[in-house]
Amino acid sequence: MNARLEDHPVLSLVRPHPSLWTYYLLRSLVILPLFPVLATVAWFRYHTMRYRFSAEGISMSWGLLFRREIIIQYSRIQDIHLHSNLVERWLGLCRVQIQTASGNSGAEMTLEGFREFELIRDFLYTRMRGVQSTSEGRIASAPSITAPETGVVEALKAVAHEVRELRLALASRPHEGRSTDV
Repeated sequence: MNARLEDHPVLSLVRPHPSLWTYYLLRSLVILPLFPVLATVAWFRYHTMRYRFSAEGISMSWGLLFRREIIIQYSRIQDIHLHSNLVERWLGLCRVQIQTASGNSGAEMTLEGFREFELIRDFLYTRMRGVQSTSEGRIASAPSITAPETGVVEALKAVAHEVRELRLALASRPHEGRSTDV
């Protein structure tokens, strides 16, 4: 990838696609007597739903009277699933379910109302694996060794070198006959 992180199309996604409102209406029609109540709740959810993708993580917020916001850092993401039922596929929508290691069996966050779900999934996989943008605009892998661990790695490399040298020294010695007397 040669694109800069700031230019990634996922970062510009803020609101769900209007097809999500259609999906909410169709879902509310299932229980016809409760349609006015369910449609009102769905309308407030749809019109207050906001997403924010940043360099550090994802934020999702919704609600009018009871505002709810979920923020997940990319480094906490464990798994990403795409789910869509028949109606969502017909509308071109898919839910991106994000799981973390929170001990919760379900998804920590569900991004819904996007037609660019494969682009979002690929972006999240790239970010959760530690890929960062360089100053030249290229995407480069983040270093896997942090500063405090560098000394340990160097010590392990030195030990491995010593073991290798000992193995070579022992292999080059002539084999002497050993007695089997105890």
